[in-house]
Amino acid sequence: MGIVRILLTIIMIIISVIMTIVILMQEGKSQGLGAIAGSNSDTYWGRNKGRTMEGFLVKFTTGLVIVFFVLAILLNMHLF
Repeated sequence: MGIVRILLTIIMIIISVIMTIVILMQEGKSQGLGAIAGSNSDTYWGRNKGRTMEGFLVKFTTGLVIVFFVLAILLNMHLF
């Protein structure tokens, strides 16, 4: 059972490094005064953000965070 724990720990470290890189690749969310009026949702980029590279990075980050938390919970339960 110790091998499974070591393997999960290595996977968690790899996911942590990948998650750090992906988060640093994302653009900032500050949009100036346009964010107050909500004008971003009326533009072409606001409606199609899920299809851009930025949208992909947000979805990929969400998936990595979910896997990270599941691994953290599994490792803390001492099942392995």
